[in-house]
Amino acid sequence: MLDSKSTDVVWHSHSVSRKDRSEQKSQKPCLLWFTGLSGAGKSTVANSLDCALFKLGMHTFLLDGDNVRHGLNKDLGFSDTDRVENIRRIGEASKLFSDAGLIVLSAFISPFKSDRQMVRSLFPADEFIEVFVSTPLNICEKRDPKGLYKKARAGTIKHFTGIDSVYEAPENPEITFDTSRQSVDECVEQLIELLKSRNII
Repeated sequence: MLDSKSTDVVWHSHSVSRKDRSEQKSQKPCLLWFTGLSGAGKSTVANSLDCALFKLGMHTFLLDGDNVRHGLNKDLGFSDTDRVENIRRIGEASKLFSDAGLIVLSAFISPFKSDRQMVRSLFPADEFIEVFVSTPLNICEKRDPKGLYKKARAGTIKHFTGIDSVYEAPENPEITFDTSRQSVDECVEQLIELLKSRNII
């Protein structure tokens, strides 16, 4: 029996191009990929940047790890295999939003270098921006905004990144923040400047 997932699938080209959609919005599409431990400040910084860009009249969309697991990825758990699939789906979704001409912000722990590289490979070299929120584990665990570290230490949550599952830190991210040393406003200001320097906004 033939594999129905790999046959009779033909790419359909659209009349309105990615370039057309980008020019209509007077911005350059890109993906800002926020990675770091739980509690590092990824979602907080990404949300604040999203608000700042919206006020500047930019067209954006924010994808957040917990929110996506309520819908698109609700069938996935937290095993290594499911984490890989989680990031693969988000990478493809981010590419679709980018093809629509949007500035996409994705905030995911994304602990594996190979997964982040896979997402990077979907984008032109100058349109993927890896944002490493490098807040130390002890600070993240002290914050523990969702009580997840406490549960992981108690053994009620398995495969928790930083406790019993590895986090592979980026080696050459486009930009790095430590939210135990920098304010959210400082992080957003630096990201805005980076986007301007790349002629994205």
